[in-house]
Amino acid sequence: MLMDLKDKREEQKVDKNKHFLMSVEFALQGVKTVFDEERNMKKHVALGIIALIMGLIFQLDRMEWLWLLLSVFLVWIVEIMNTVFENVVDMFTDFHFHPIGKKIKDMAAGAVLLTACFAVIVGIILFGPKIYQLFFN
Repeated sequence: MLMDLKDKREEQKVDKNKHFLMSVEFALQGVKTVFDEERNMKKHVALGIIALIMGLIFQLDRMEWLWLLLSVFLVWIVEIMNTVFENVVDMFTDFHFHPIGKKIKDMAAGAVLLTACFAVIVGIILFGPKIYQLFFN
């Protein structure tokens, strides 16, 4: 019996690794779910795309692109993690108020806020001088 259990675990590990494309499909479904269900994610994606278009317009160099991409993707990732925390809290509290659940949600939202502030600072550092030069030179 113990041997059967071990064999089943090994089979599951092999099966899990065999279906990489399925894992990618599930991950993409997760991103789609966050985008469809979270109003703020839509805003973060729209602003991120605007920032990337501005990067093309202002012809950022390699290091500038790295900072821009880091800040944009970091905001998106932290927003996804915020959504995960919100869903887990809602699942455990059955959508009822709980003070610890509120703290968890507030801290996750704070992480998004700080990350968005970081992205704004990066945007000001990258685009501020270029916009200034455009209008005042």
